[in-house]
Amino acid sequence: MANGKIKNPKVVSIDNVTVSFGGWDLFKDISLLINPRDRIGLVGKNGAGKTTLLKVIMGMQPPTAGAITMSGDTTLGYLPQQMKVHDTTTLREETAKAFDEVLSLEREMERLTAEIATREDYESEEYGALVHRLSEIHDRHALLGGESREAQIERTLLGLGFKRDDLDKPTSTFSGGWRMRIELAKLLLRKPSVFLLDEPTNHLDIESIQWLEGYLRDYPGAVLLISHDRDFLDNVTNRTVELLLGKVYDYKVPYSQYVQLRKERREAQVAAYNNQQRLIEKTEEFIEKFRYKPTKSNQVQSRVKQLERLERIEIDEEDLNALNLKFPPAPRSGQIVAEMKEVGKSFGEKFVFGGANITIEKGDRIALVGRNGEGKTTLARLLIGEMEPSEGSVKLGANVSLGYYAQNQDDLMDGEFTVYDTLDKVAVGDIRTKLRDILGAFLFRGEDVDKKVKVLSGGERSRLAMARMMLSPHNLLVLDEPTNHMDMRSKDILKEALLKYDGTLVVVSHDREFLDGLVEKVYEFRDGGVKEYLGGIRYFLEKRKLEDMRQIEMRDVATKEQKNTSGKEDYLAKKENEKLIRKTQRAIEEKEATIARLEGEVAEWDARLAAPDQHGIDLADSKVFEEYNALKQRLAFEEHEWEKLCYELELLQEN
Repeated sequence: MANGKIKNPKVVSIDNVTVSFGGWDLFKDISLLINPRDRIGLVGKNGAGKTTLLKVIMGMQPPTAGAITMSGDTTLGYLPQQMKVHDTTTLREETAKAFDEVLSLEREMERLTAEIATREDYESEEYGALVHRLSEIHDRHALLGGESREAQIERTLLGLGFKRDDLDKPTSTFSGGWRMRIELAKLLLRKPSVFLLDEPTNHLDIESIQWLEGYLRDYPGAVLLISHDRDFLDNVTNRTVELLLGKVYDYKVPYSQYVQLRKERREAQVAAYNNQQRLIEKTEEFIEKFRYKPTKSNQVQSRVKQLERLERIEIDEEDLNALNLKFPPAPRSGQIVAEMKEVGKSFGEKFVFGGANITIEKGDRIALVGRNGEGKTTLARLLIGEMEPSEGSVKLGANVSLGYYAQNQDDLMDGEFTVYDTLDKVAVGDIRTKLRDILGAFLFRGEDVDKKVKVLSGGERSRLAMARMMLSPHNLLVLDEPTNHMDMRSKDILKEALLKYDGTLVVVSHDREFLDGLVEKVYEFRDGGVKEYLGGIRYFLEKRKLEDMRQIEMRDVATKEQKNTSGKEDYLAKKENEKLIRKTQRAIEEKEATIARLEGEVAEWDARLAAPDQHGIDLADSKVFEEYNALKQRLAFEEHEWEKLCYELELLQEN
């Protein structure tokens, strides 16, 4: 992480900046203004220049042309995608380095206070200057939160997912993802005037992402961030800046609205362009037809001048490169794909989780979620047989063919191999004749296939790893954070391919939008246990929020009991819970009545379709089956809603 002080405070101005490499412009003559309270999402495909622009703003990379201008006493705080973290202190001590300025101010306050106490020239300019400087330092110290730094450190670290007993552990005991969080915590605590964040959610779990969203929304400074997480962008930003083919487009709206406005802008641009082309064509036809007729010479000259004066409309070149992804058909497997009974895992004395009972059936689409370090990746590795459980059993079903995408998949590839060699080393049989076509589908074209893996970007490595995994057909895919470093379009097309995939899917991810609609069951890893949620990711998040509120209420009740206060609150909470139980039970009964009615209607339809002539049904009429299928879909929906209500009742009764 870098942190630089530069003169500013009102704005950061990017003026006609160009960055070129060997005569090729990454972007050209772009201008942008960052205002004090801006929340800007910087978007564009991998390789568009987003990270480079952040480095140019930080002064880490000089522009080929143009300038970055600022004024005042502004600070910039930069979080890169990759960094090195020193392992010489504890978590608390390392994070406290964010307050270096505070500690320096305290030393100066102490010196000035001592000097003022020894002077008696109260009317002199020197004495007045000392008092004025001390007042300035006091104000700056308060602004930086000097009086509450210990509380701020704990609040920030806990918000980012660390536990209280982690605070005095050496930083060397934390994995790369957790070290990234340490640097993010230091950056947040420094409170720069402008945050420059490059993929800050890549190493965060869902809960920490939601905490960071709230922090950035309320932050008094400016934020410029790169992210491929749609929900994160929508929840944090109010402005979207797109880097597209060397140009910059500024939209004063969050990401989802930008997508719609961008579509409308291009449609309007294409319509205006087509209208102008028709006008030009008709004008040129008139000129050509009457060019040599003296009676029309004035009109011809007028039309020629009209064309010369015409300001030609240009359509923004559209970036049509996309990840053309299709998974091979899944071989047939048994109905039970995998079964885990009372599975637990420990590493030495470190207990990760235990008591996991999971049955994965053919066609299941499952998400593994939870805080980092709780065992999601560990369970994925147990499932594929990469490690053995400390307790319990893991058993794969009949004819299961596994495909595994590891979170550190790109690290498992040899950096000295070329893109083509990486696939060629693992391909067998006829597929070897189609390697260039496969690479083309993953956006590796022309000279790209001869690049060495070590020079590829994070997104390119992710795509290459996915291509390598897809060389063989599998009926069980286990994907650990597959979207990290992927741009929006690549994520969309990967999700679309997975929706069409006809095998069984287990995916570890913190990307809410990616999981939404993709999975139908969620297993949460929390506090050493594994809990099943029968529903998609949005359903899980709703239930998790509800459970968190109940846990807070239960902690509050316990605290009140310890303080020997009355049990009134406990009584009211119990009565409210009983009220919710009765309400949910009534809803279940109503849903069961609806299901019974719909089942009767479906049975009637089945009887009529079995004897269409007796009931005057024309089987050639498509509307007949549309109505029948709509009824069955309604029944399936109501049954799913019934399952959710039953699950809610179970949660309520547990309390």
